Amino acid sequence: MHTAPIVQRMSDVTAFVRVQHPDLVLTQTVTHDQTATVKPVSEAGTDPQSGKYLYHIHSDDFDRFEVGLQSDHTIADYQQVLRNRDESIYSFEYAEQAKLFSPVISIANGVALDMENDGTAWTMTVWMPSRTQLSRLWEYATKNNIEIELERVNDYASPLETDTGLTEQQREALLISLEAGYFEEPRDANLCDVAAKLGISQPAAGGLLRRAIKRLILSSLPTDR
Repeated sequence: MHTAPIVQRMSDVTAFVRVQHPDLVLTQTVTHDQTATVKPVSEAGTDPQSGKYLYHIHSDDFDRFEVGLQSDHTIADYQQVLRNRDESIYSFEYAEQAKLFSPVISIANGVALDMENDGTAWTMTVWMPSRTQLSRLWEYATKNNIEIELERVNDYASPLETDTGLTEQQREALLISLEAGYFEEPRDANLCDVAAKLGISQPAAGGLLRRAIKRLILSSLPTDR
């Protein structure tokens, strides 16, 4: 059931949206490799005329990631462009039946700040100039039979307000882990407990925490060494 968010006032918002459809691009791949997170490279790094799109990929096992790609009906072709430890950039060609959600965000003058797959659905952090523009996502989802859920929305959350560079999902993961006692010595909670509180898989929770801690370190420590 698609329930559009209430449109009340004009203000920029950051929305946390969950979308689900088996034909959404790369869904099958990330379902196969649940340690993987996928984020499109900025528009300047894509080549839409050639039909190839660049994505930044994080995975604990790129062999497993590519096994998922080989059976993913939304991907016609792929190539690993750049590799650095557990991070890589891939070039993808979409299959004809692939469904895309990011174009409607751009059409509505929004920005996809972050996107991840928890093994069942894509969760996206989306900045929109207004709630009116945000409602366009629901119009698109309804038209394309995409399941969509608004998890929460923050008003006046500009994409320029980066703070430590943490995404909202990373900030939430750290706070929940802290409250649960994950960082205590000895620990009062393990990664499985944190994953359950976040409502995601254990590998996804581990990856989320690692990236959050990495961002905190990079934002806190001097880089002139």
